[in-house]
Amino acid sequence: MAAAAVVAPPNPEVNEPHHDVKLFNRWTFEDITVNDISLADYIGVQAKHATYVPHTAGRYSVKRFRKAQCPIVERLTNSLQMHGRNNGKKLKAVTIIKHAMEIIHLLTDQNPVQVIVDAVVNSGPREDATRIGSAGVVRRQAVDISPLRRVNQALYLLTTGAREAAFRNIKTIAECLADELINAAKGSSNRFFSFLLGSMPSRRRMRLKELPRPTVEESI
Repeated sequence: MAAAAVVAPPNPEVNEPHHDVKLFNRWTFEDITVNDISLADYIGVQAKHATYVPHTAGRYSVKRFRKAQCPIVERLTNSLQMHGRNNGKKLKAVTIIKHAMEIIHLLTDQNPVQVIVDAVVNSGPREDATRIGSAGVVRRQAVDISPLRRVNQALYLLTTGAREAAFRNIKTIAECLADELINAAKGSSNRFFSFLLGSMPSRRRMRLKELPRPTVEESI
């Protein structure tokens, strides 16, 4: 009588291949870091936000703050659809993002997802002025900006700068968006946000600098 062969239990780690979800099947979401700790919870680049295309069809506007869970690349894609004539053209926006990421990789030899994250971190304003007072005498008070609004403003400024740079220009909007993201990621002054501050009248700039800063009393 032949002895029965002992079959070892299958190892799931060996049989099941590891599928790394990559954006456009090229750009990985691994090792993506957010240098600003205050924005880490509002820039969706973690493993759970990894997608093949920046289109999840999520209902992020149903509830307050839910859009912070949207992948940051998809939020950038949605921001390209601003102005009425661009509404709903998600496929065109996805194509622009794909071409821009290819250009970013060729120019910087970096992961374009990391460049987008750095651009968002560097483009969000940290301080603003609010109006205090009822009708009549109104004074402006300097206030800090919440992390979610910093991300929102950064996406708006990046896409607006690319859209205005591509207007009446031989360069495509994908090329202009790639230039805007690269300059913002490097902290270069050659970007839309810096141009916006530079074009501001000097009197208003001085007035913003002279606004009283909010004081924080340290409890002992």
